[in-house]
Parts: sequence; C-alpha cells; structure tokens
Amino acid sequence: MAHVNLVDPASSSAAVKPTLDRIQGAFGVVPNMFKAVANSPAALASLWGSFGALGQGKIGPKLGEQIAVAVADRNDCNYCLAAHTALGRRAGATDGEMADAQRGHSADPRTAAALAFAVKVVESRAAVDATDVEALRAAGFDDEAIVEILAHVALNLFTNYVNVAFDVPVDFPGVTLSRTA
Repeated sequence: MAHVNLVDPASSSAAVKPTLDRIQGAFGVVPNMFKAVANSPAALASLWGSFGALGQGKIGPKLGEQIAVAVADRNDCNYCLAAHTALGRRAGATDGEMADAQRGHSADPRTAAALAFAVKVVESRAAVDATDVEALRAAGFDDEAIVEILAHVALNLFTNYVNVAFDVPVDFPGVTLSRTA
C-alpha cells in the first residue's frame, strides 16, 4: 500500500483533473505514480510537463527510456524500471537493449557514452568533470543533447524517489533489478 493517497482520477480536484485526463489519454490509464504525485497539483504539472518536453527533445524517446532504466536500477526503483522498460520497447528498443541499458551498457557507442555519463551522474551525485562531458562530445553529442541527458537523469531521480519513498504499487509488467538478479 502506498504511503500517500493514490488520487482517483474520477473524483480528483479541478486542479489536477485536466492533467490526469491528458495522462489517461496518453497511456489509456492513469498509472499509479501519477496518482501519487496528483496529491500536489504543482508537482503533477511539473512532472507531466517535464515528460512532455523531454519526450520531444533532441536525444529521442528510445535513448531517454534507456537512461531511465539505468537510473532506476541504480536507485532500486522497481516501479520506474518496469514502466520505462515497457516504454522503451514502445519506443523501438529490443528486450536486449533495455536489459543492457539497465546495466548501463550498450553495443552502440553513442548510447554507451550517454549511459556511462548518466550512471556516473547518479553514482557520484553529479560530481562529473570535463573529461566526462568530453566523452559525450566525442560520441557525437552537442551541448544541447548533453544538457538534455542530464535533464533525463534529474527527472528520473524525481520519479524514482516518488516511487521508492511512497512505496507506489507497480502497475506495469515487473522487471528484475539487475543488481539483485
């Protein structure tokens, strides 16, 4: 059971109902994470707005989902791991690509560089240096994409913390954390 109320979209306040309706339209359901965040209209607007903005970003949805599973695995977030594995498949990633990304790896050098950076940001609490950023540039990322990669990490830290801290029930097909497999 979640540590906060899971807001029922049918009886939600006018402050969150329009956003929950958009989420329903995008997913066909309102996932439990959004129901937890809907306790705060400001947090819900921020979260949904960030997903929308980054979903239209330069690095593309597939890489965004690969970053998400790498971050989720490091934060032991079963919810995000399950959700973003499913979303990664929908974005065109294979099961193998998502499993590799979860471990912070990829056969594609560009993706591997982005994942290595994301993992280092999480594990070092953002204590990266010029060498780390230069590795991204060497892999073909410009400053716009580099900042966007960091934005994906930050967004996923927020969602990981929501789901872990509030024990949000997973409503996507389960995926095993690689560090506990």
